[in-house]
Amino acid sequence: MQDSLSFDVAVIGAGPVGLACALEVQRRGLRVVVLDKGALVNSLVGYPTNMEFFSTPELLEIGGYPMSTLHYKPLREDALDYYRRVAQAENLTLRLYERVIGLEGEQDNFTVVTDKGRLHTRYVVVATGFYDLPNYLNVPGEDLSHVSHYYKEPYAHVGQDVVIIGAKNSAAKAALQLLRAGARPTLLVRGPEIPESVKYWIRPDLVNRIKEGRIGALFNSTATRITPGAVEVATPNGPQTLPAQFVYALTGYHPDFSFLSALGVACGTDAAQTPAHNAETLETNRPGLYLAGTVCGGRNTSRWFIENGRYHAQLIAARLAGEPAPALPSVVQPVQLAS
Repeated sequence: MQDSLSFDVAVIGAGPVGLACALEVQRRGLRVVVLDKGALVNSLVGYPTNMEFFSTPELLEIGGYPMSTLHYKPLREDALDYYRRVAQAENLTLRLYERVIGLEGEQDNFTVVTDKGRLHTRYVVVATGFYDLPNYLNVPGEDLSHVSHYYKEPYAHVGQDVVIIGAKNSAAKAALQLLRAGARPTLLVRGPEIPESVKYWIRPDLVNRIKEGRIGALFNSTATRITPGAVEVATPNGPQTLPAQFVYALTGYHPDFSFLSALGVACGTDAAQTPAHNAETLETNRPGLYLAGTVCGGRNTSRWFIENGRYHAQLIAARLAGEPAPALPSVVQPVQLAS
């Protein structure tokens, strides 16, 4: 066994929570490697340009490093720079653009199999989040080139008809940005109204723009088919066709359950398909394999965020180092999940 390929802990996922896990483990004298199939903080790379976080900087910080920003709430670009600087300051061992495809062995003698080789580790922490897999509509035409489940920026859509499917925060912000960039946006909403869960400073703006007729909206409606220039819709008043040069299906995301299963993690039969783990230790049904961050909630992706998921790092690192579990803020006290 080569020393360069031997670690105490392998963290799968180089997002904020994965980085937090790695630095907490490393500070306790354990050798750690971080693997990710994409870039550093890959999900944040895919977020919309100049996206504003809903949280203030201190709630996104890891490892005691302050996050600097000129804004009351940090932008995507602030976070990208911050987490890069933290990873560099901690001199974390990163293996990016390396996909994990399997896990062999058992606790204290795991072999992580990747598309670029194999490495040995005592423990594994999975912090893969959920942003890589969209919730598909499963309608004809969803795979057309002008349909996307990820919104980046509005500038390519000036003078174009754009249909946004969904009505949560991401869809609401996209509709408002598209309007102000010169597009003609229409929201397609499954429910009877814009949900109350949309952030309080976004919802009134969107509701008023809909009332003005500047943003179109169809409620209690669903897409039935997407064609190269239109979206066919089932509405309470019968079928309608919306013109659409571009379509954004912003209907949410979910963890990679097939990947979790490949690692030996049992996923529940509940609606959330909650991955099996001990809510107090975060250890899964496979001894030595832990979950951290949003992946813990399965399809209940609103249970964990960076703000509270980052504290999973302290719980896991203390356990692996044989330390008592740290006292954590009440916002992250464990809720009993599948075990």
